[in-house]
Amino acid sequence: MRRGIAATALVASFALAATACGGSDSGDKADGPVTITWWDTSNATNEAPTYKALIKDFEAANKDVKVKYVNVQFDQAQNKFDTAAGASGAPDVLRSEVGWTPAFAKKGYFLPLDGTEALADQAKFKPNLIEQAKYDGKVYGVPLVTDTLALVYNKQLFEKAGVQAPKTWDDLKAAAATIKSKTGVDGYWGSTQAYYAQTFLYGEGTDTVDAAAKKITVNSDAAKKGYATWLSLFSGKGLHKADTTADAYAHIQDAFVNGKVAAIIQGPWEITNFYKGSAFADKNNLGIATVPAGSTGKAGAPTGGHNLSVYAGSDSAHQKAALKFVNFMTSAKSQSTIALKNSTLPTRDDAYTTEVKADPGIAGYGTVLAAAQPRPALPEYSSLWGPLDIELPKVAGGKESLDKGLSNAEVAIAKLVPDFSK
Repeated sequence: MRRGIAATALVASFALAATACGGSDSGDKADGPVTITWWDTSNATNEAPTYKALIKDFEAANKDVKVKYVNVQFDQAQNKFDTAAGASGAPDVLRSEVGWTPAFAKKGYFLPLDGTEALADQAKFKPNLIEQAKYDGKVYGVPLVTDTLALVYNKQLFEKAGVQAPKTWDDLKAAAATIKSKTGVDGYWGSTQAYYAQTFLYGEGTDTVDAAAKKITVNSDAAKKGYATWLSLFSGKGLHKADTTADAYAHIQDAFVNGKVAAIIQGPWEITNFYKGSAFADKNNLGIATVPAGSTGKAGAPTGGHNLSVYAGSDSAHQKAALKFVNFMTSAKSQSTIALKNSTLPTRDDAYTTEVKADPGIAGYGTVLAAAQPRPALPEYSSLWGPLDIELPKVAGGKESLDKGLSNAEVAIAKLVPDFSK
């Protein structure tokens, strides 16, 4: 999940303790329970309460383990864990974004989970999510929640304008113009962030890199075509101009949930916030469709989500307790509870109970998961969006040309994957 991409102001409590993983300063008593530390990167307001309640259930059932819960702001967690793990003071368990998992595994910070209690139910999880948690043939994370991007839209505004959910980007442009004419509301507001622009690359059958061929493709003809389509959606009737401010994510989200724009591209981590908006007091007004297709006829968005990973630097007692905790938190029962409370998507089929599937948001996103594109087995992959997050806002804001922006991104990406050709 890419909830923190926008660096939204999540309310978070964070205490960086160099001895969080255990040892003489862990607070454990020789004859008492083992205390493990969990860094949770979920939304502190909407999601964290559910996780805290589950911790109490876990501790009640496992008197030999205590869990120290720390909510860490998502957009800071990767660097903070990297620093803490390098100093042998990381938490025993990390809620790791799927892109971080192979990167930290490569550094030796995560414990391989194959054959451990944490992965006792491995066969129950969606196979593609297990694959995405692997590095060098071993599994380093147990999928906790999954996500992808979808075109979310206001059904009432679409119906008032007499338009259907668009199948292609050209359809979206036409629908946006009609919605503007019939309702006075902009039909679509796009994001300048690289993660959201990724769908346009998939629509042209390409990616930022070709991992198998070890080639950088962000500046290829196909990529240029995809980004040109992305750029074209910031101008035209019913198409909101690009917001390149630091608060763009919040601006787009607020406009959508309050009926000031008819459609955006967004992930399921915002379902609970959709429902809080005036436009979706009736949850059934939320429309969810696969992102529109590009010129190749292909449509899709990145597979995101979070794994629970265990710190390799903890001692055996803390690792054993951490593995037990991960198994509990990723169980079908726990995942169903999380889905019902937080409206997030489970990672195992047996967690999709009748009650879970009754949530229109979960049901809607469930239909678009088939089009989600798995990330390549490249530890550096998620970092490749960094250079684009610098260049794309400049392009969308008219401060540099698309060719210049992609050329700059290509140079920066080459430094991240120096063994890749251009």
